[in-house]
Amino acid sequence: MSSNFFKGISKVKYEGEGSTDPMAFRHYNPDEVLMGKRMEDHLRFSVAYWHSFAWPGGDPFGGQTFERPWFGDTMELAKLKADVAFEMFDILGAPYFCFHDVDVRPEGENFAENSRNLEEITDYFAEKMQQQGTKLLWGTANLFSNRRFMAGAATNPDPEVFAFSAATVKTCMDATHRLGGENYVLWGGREGYETLLNTDLKQEQDHMGRFLNMVVEYKHKIGFKGQILVEPKPQEPTKHQYDYDVATCYGFLQKYGLENEVKLNLEQGHAILAGHSFEHEIATAIALGVFGSIDMNRNDYQSGWDTDQFPNNVPEVALAYYYILKNGGLTSGGTNFDARLRRQSLDPQDLVAAHIGGMDICARGLKAAAAMLEDGGLDAALKERYAGWDTALGNSLLNGSLDEIAAQVESQNINPEPRSGRQEILENYVNRFV
Repeated sequence: MSSNFFKGISKVKYEGEGSTDPMAFRHYNPDEVLMGKRMEDHLRFSVAYWHSFAWPGGDPFGGQTFERPWFGDTMELAKLKADVAFEMFDILGAPYFCFHDVDVRPEGENFAENSRNLEEITDYFAEKMQQQGTKLLWGTANLFSNRRFMAGAATNPDPEVFAFSAATVKTCMDATHRLGGENYVLWGGREGYETLLNTDLKQEQDHMGRFLNMVVEYKHKIGFKGQILVEPKPQEPTKHQYDYDVATCYGFLQKYGLENEVKLNLEQGHAILAGHSFEHEIATAIALGVFGSIDMNRNDYQSGWDTDQFPNNVPEVALAYYYILKNGGLTSGGTNFDARLRRQSLDPQDLVAAHIGGMDICARGLKAAAAMLEDGGLDAALKERYAGWDTALGNSLLNGSLDEIAAQVESQNINPEPRSGRQEILENYVNRFV
């Protein structure tokens, strides 16, 4: 039965670039083929349960602005929330969704009650997924909102919090496995420190390394075939997060022997907070062999925090998908809208329209990225810039010693002149497509 929350809102259709209907797709045509694959299969869109259905509309300076009929801590309301969520998945034609445990079940008095609530809603999800065909991109555990996690979860100085966190992740992995999830994500929301005066850095990171190893061990024990993902974020809510950016996470994975077991879920907004571009983080993860999936959103460049807005910048999105496509595309990963409405956008129509706009922006970026790859201009420029390494000199250098190279430079009178990087020409090239 319909919840009537989206009463009067029809399934979103693709109408093409000439459409002026704010509730229609202008660029996202799921069946359009790019580089031999359907657009839907390239983008693998996912709706974030927490922002779309659990977030109350607050900000650092004000509380709840949204009044949703499913807000509350009962199983009945949790199931109403699920009814609304799956209605929106159907309206959008979104193939995937993602959730934290606390997004989908009431908070219980203890771990056992939390587990029972999660199991019950997991069964409810399973029925809806079978009926509708919507799939789970990934599940995760919220180990940061409850006050018990104020000093971290895996890195908490209290071993009881570590135990509660590990047990919670176990139940969330079970739920993800039960629902056929294609990944499992861990975001270290409070895995960091506020002051070094009360922090043992080595012990905390050793504990986090052991915790993540236990996750991997349990994955194999239960036969979960999905990818384990860690999500980097540099700041918020702690002063210093241990999972600062791609490079930091890779060093952590290497130290604890996890670089072949765990990949990264990258968010545009988190990249910006780390002082990077989104394409930098994607390209770095690809170069290190740990690229997994993306959370698509944007930050307000005039604000200093993670504003989680829906994407609207085609050039940024196009470059992100360029590196993803060049690497073979999203495999078990997807494009998850880790984005929320502005707190003044109160209506059901706003929630649907925000996703329509985000999906259209991603489609435009994907088409631009595919066109650049097929044209080959950036690849040709890159090949030309590094062509010297394919010469006899280039091939000899990395196998030589310092004294051999010094003798070669002197005997051949090597005296190089700088060569242009042609940055502006390449930027102009990209602008032809976006």
